[in-house]
Order: sequence, then C-alpha cells, then structure tokens
Amino acid sequence: MAVIELRDVARRYRVGDNVVTALDEVNLDVEAGEFVVVLGPSGCGKTTLLNLMGALDVATTGRVTIGGVGLGEASRAELARFRRHNVSFVFQTFNLFPALTAAENVQFAIDLAGRGATAAAGEVLTRVGLGERLDHFPHQLSGGEHQRVAIARGLASGNPVLLADEPTGELDFHTGVQILALLHEQTHAGVTTVVVTHNREIARAADRVVELSSGRVVNDGPPSGGRIAIEDLRW
Repeated sequence: MAVIELRDVARRYRVGDNVVTALDEVNLDVEAGEFVVVLGPSGCGKTTLLNLMGALDVATTGRVTIGGVGLGEASRAELARFRRHNVSFVFQTFNLFPALTAAENVQFAIDLAGRGATAAAGEVLTRVGLGERLDHFPHQLSGGEHQRVAIARGLASGNPVLLADEPTGELDFHTGVQILALLHEQTHAGVTTVVVTHNREIARAADRVVELSSGRVVNDGPPSGGRIAIEDLRW
C-alpha cells in the first residue's frame, strides 16, 4: 500500500518576472516500510520534492497524498497538525534550537509528536554516538554532531514517515554508515523512509532509487547493479 502518492505534481515559483519550474509532472508512489533514495545533482528538485512530501510546501498543480490525506485541500493549521503527527524531518540545515541542549532538542520532537517516547532522548542520542553530549548546546557541538542531533530528533518522534535531506553530508564515512544502518532499522519497524542525496554510493543500499533531473523523474527502480549491504558501502 502506498503511503506517499504524487500524481502529476508540479511546483513552480515566481522569481521576479520569471517562472521557475522546480518539479514538473512528477508521478511517484512510496510504499509503507520502503527505503527510497532520491538521487540527483544540486538544483534538480530533490529538496522541493521532500518538502511537498512533508507538507512543508504545496504543489502548484497535481495531487500529493500522504497516508490517505490529500495535502492540497488542507489549511495551514491542518498541515501543521498533519506534520506534527505523521512526518519526521532531518533537515540539511539541522534547524536545532540554540537555547536547548542536545537532549532537549530531541525531547522537543518527542513532545511535539504527542504519542509518548518510543525511546528516551538520551537513548536515541547514544545510538547516534552522542551519549556524552546530552547536555551540550548547539554552539558547543561540531557540524557533524549537529547533524547527528538532527537525525536523533527524527528517529525519536515515532512518526510513520521519515524524510531526510542529505543526512550523511557532514559525517565521516564510519559515522555515515552507522546512521544509514539506523535509518534502515526504522524501515524494518514499518517507518517509510525517503532520503535525498547526491551520493550514488548511498543509493546502492536503498530498496529503490528515484533519479531526478531538471525537476523530472528520469529513472525509478532498484539500485544500479543491485542492492548491497550497508557495511559494504564505500564513499
């Protein structure tokens, strides 16, 4: 059963006197518990696609349905409630609260989802290698640690859809493999996971790879050469 459905979706922006097409007639289904990588170069529409899937943006034309809910018909307040209980994000820019500690940033996401913790904030931070940084504020953490807090926040909320924008971009290889393994664990628990990346090696560990070019889907299928185990990745 498809949890995420896009039908003839386009997203256009007006920039001055020009109209820029970020996505153009995209059709896509993502099944429950599937691990999908959206692959493509900078500017191809990957982040726009993720924002539409997560109700952070609305399509100019076409229909986006998540968990049976049509997002185009929802009000801003309805979209906010939908995000809170259905979608977890790992933002490329992290979006941590500077006045909260690492543990408090993760706890905030748990409280916002409103379903109780699937795991304690400290436990999830320990799983991403930050067990000794629970009481550190963002200004006391490195870029890679910021990214791991953002990932822990996404993992802890317990929402059925997890959307991650370049989740390994600031991480060394060893930590990146560890994080990908954690994301895979979520899919085994039934979480539908979509990862945006330009890294073709990461895509080799996905169930499916959706390639974008100039806002269009140009390929959608299993990884080229077949899927490989996370521990066999090299990048």
